[in-house]
Amino acid sequence: MPIQFSNLKMYRIKAGMTQETIAEKLGVSRQAVAKWERGESLPDIESCMALADIFGTTVDMLVRNMQMQAKSEDDARHVFGISKLNDKGQITLPAECRRVFGLKPGNSLLVLGDESKGIALVNLGNIAPDAE
Repeated sequence: MPIQFSNLKMYRIKAGMTQETIAEKLGVSRQAVAKWERGESLPDIESCMALADIFGTTVDMLVRNMQMQAKSEDDARHVFGISKLNDKGQITLPAECRRVFGLKPGNSLLVLGDESKGIALVNLGNIAPDAE
């Protein structure tokens, strides 16, 4: 499988950054960043790690084509990316995840856990609606 930085442009745009901004942070030319995004060349490992740090993700998430990998036969399973837990134990779910599952501010989420399988969230919706 050839390595491509298929997600680099998506992460850059999502972060509201330009190619120039990324280039300055990494100490490379804007043209180098453009070539990485087009798949014409690959960054060195230090640049890969720096890119992952800039976007708060992993090198693996930058490199892999998660869209192709995440498709299931019935298109019901998704890989939305990585969310980090903050020091208060809070996470921000990716916007696409919130859209797909219809999550809105104020929704209640039931948190389930299985020590061998992981954590699951169940959208309970707005179970305590505000008085209008």
